[in-house]
Amino acid sequence: MTKFDKSRLPSRHVTEGPERAPHRSYYYAMGISEREIHQPFVGVATCWNEAAPCNIALSRQAQAVKGGVKEAHGTPREFTTITVTDGIAMGHEGMRSSLASREAIADTVELTMRGHGYDALVGLAGCDKSLPGMMMAMVRLNVPSVFIYGGSILPGKAPQVDEIPEDFRTRDLTVQDMFEAVGRHQNNELSDKALDMLERVACPSSGACGGQFTANTMACVSEAIGLALMNSSGMPAPYESRDQYGEASGQAVMNLIERNIRARDVVTRQSLENAARVVACTGGSTNAGLHLPAIAHEAGIDFFLEDVCEIFRDTPYFVDLKPGGQFVAKDLFDAGGIPVVMKELRKAGLIHEDCVTASGRSIGEELELIAREADGRVIHAISDPITKTGGVVGLKGNLAPTGAIVKVAGIPAQHQRFVGPARVFESEEDAFEAVKARQYEEGEVIVIRNEGPAGGPGMREMLATTAALSGQGMGKKVALITDGRFSGATRGFCVGHVGPEAAHGGPIALIETGDVITIDATTGELSVDLDDQELAARKQDWAGPRETIYASGALWKYAQLVGETYKGAVTHPGGKAEKHVYMDL
Repeated sequence: MTKFDKSRLPSRHVTEGPERAPHRSYYYAMGISEREIHQPFVGVATCWNEAAPCNIALSRQAQAVKGGVKEAHGTPREFTTITVTDGIAMGHEGMRSSLASREAIADTVELTMRGHGYDALVGLAGCDKSLPGMMMAMVRLNVPSVFIYGGSILPGKAPQVDEIPEDFRTRDLTVQDMFEAVGRHQNNELSDKALDMLERVACPSSGACGGQFTANTMACVSEAIGLALMNSSGMPAPYESRDQYGEASGQAVMNLIERNIRARDVVTRQSLENAARVVACTGGSTNAGLHLPAIAHEAGIDFFLEDVCEIFRDTPYFVDLKPGGQFVAKDLFDAGGIPVVMKELRKAGLIHEDCVTASGRSIGEELELIAREADGRVIHAISDPITKTGGVVGLKGNLAPTGAIVKVAGIPAQHQRFVGPARVFESEEDAFEAVKARQYEEGEVIVIRNEGPAGGPGMREMLATTAALSGQGMGKKVALITDGRFSGATRGFCVGHVGPEAAHGGPIALIETGDVITIDATTGELSVDLDDQELAARKQDWAGPRETIYASGALWKYAQLVGETYKGAVTHPGGKAEKHVYMDL
């Protein structure tokens, strides 16, 4: 006998009644007992693969989750989905696959869950797009769901040899340092031997990139939004003690089934605001401005780039993490992690405490259980923040009518305004070659267009170009704007998500080299010194979207379907258009 009534659960369609005898025979074929067949079925979805260190530990962690599910009288069914890992995809055509992979992850998890009638979902993810992709699937299906992050990589340490510059020797290393090392090498400030030594030590373990880049940002979001158990995202991937979080997550999802607490009971307008607060105060990745609207879309909630940026505007930045600051994810975990961060936000009345979480308790109840306080080193007191506003700022103006986003964490207030002539490039490759050859001037605004979700296609990240600029010592001497994205590891005055994108005829398509551009993160302005008549005349003469080489296949399909960046670059109508609830079929 099972303690759960399956008469209202989706798995009844594959396990209950005489007509399901063929289905049950398949389960017996896999060694499942009669008791297990009649328990709730829990999909344990991982993004395990051998593509990158972010994903390599997920299969082992999934076994701990399955143990927790079994202990709480559930039947776990493990399956995997894809990932495209940005660190490997970066700087070449492969980067076009990255954002599209978010939709593919959500789609494949949805199809697997629907096809097999699973009752609940525990999702494990490790790299940038796999985290929002997995959370999107949870909200789309609206099943009892628990998210668990695979954990971050351990920080790297450079050999203490004269060959390696002192600034590399005296700090923790992340993959960001390797991208910047390439720029230093191009600048003849780093020898072949030094580059070789650094690449061997920068990433010393399994786990996702160590700074507050996109993976760790979205891991923090998973806790703040309530889909992950408190403190589960912080522990580094190689720590086998992570298994306790896996086991607890497996048990938690069974509690959610029993109480019929579903993903959309957790993901609400208020919990999305909590998540945006945490991104802002940790100096998180600008990509959160893309992924939070996409998660909201699955629930039928309008929560766009502008809404995210509004929260960023009045949230203090008080957690000192790379790339804007000095510490890595392991340091944040050692300082008490996201629960301590959220406690600080609560002190300023910046957290909605009533939001339910994966434990079944509210955020407020969870925070009452946290004894630790801010250490003043990694997590500053909110009353004494690093800056009074968030590490990410939204911009608007005649160059970005539907908005844009810039990360200002680590940029002093007096350097948050930039006015200069445009130097226009039609793709990232053109810009990277020009930067490598030093074919740009100090004081210019580098414009990279045709890199939006549809126009790229795929909305690539520009880390190779921005890291090369930083490596050349020019990160603060030029600005960069694009309808593409930036890596969470990007430093410098870099504006992304400019919308509408060039392929949709946005003003960024009409800019010419020499036009004067103003970027002002203090007033939220992104404009070009052209009047409406001039922009209208140029639009009249515009030749239309640039042709791409992607005329078939997954990226062609993605380019046809993908919507506007400020709404999350989504590919289907979302929760508002639904005519049924999967759990209730």
